[in-house]
Amino acid sequence: MFKYSKKVMEHFLKPKNVGEIKKADGVGKVGNPICGDIMYVYIKVGKRKGKGKEEEYIKNIKFQTLGCPAAIASSDVLCDLVKGKTLKEAEKVRGKEIVKKLGNLPAIKLHCSVLGEKTLKKAIENYKKNREKKGN
Repeated sequence: MFKYSKKVMEHFLKPKNVGEIKKADGVGKVGNPICGDIMYVYIKVGKRKGKGKEEEYIKNIKFQTLGCPAAIASSDVLCDLVKGKTLKEAEKVRGKEIVKKLGNLPAIKLHCSVLGEKTLKKAIENYKKNREKKGN
């Protein structure tokens, strides 16, 4: 048996970012067929003045995860890590940053943090495809 950190349990029991964003700008869905976890990430993208030009950033982000405590906690922390970041900054977030913010995960549960990383990337890709279709 493995033990979860206090941070993991806090994010699992009281996630702040759980939910769905209606009319999201981008949606990512990733599932892990081995453990059965399914994760959705919804993003709203805003625009603001950046370093001499307009930049796109994650204005809001929510998740819906069907999975174990590690998967739910990883999803919640992912949202905390990327909210307010530019899309380029958000795309650089890795599973190890999620694990660090959680105060560690059992080795057998590290894949949950990677699932979050992949789902965010899918949501950003979906946003970019939607933007191209609209001609923006």
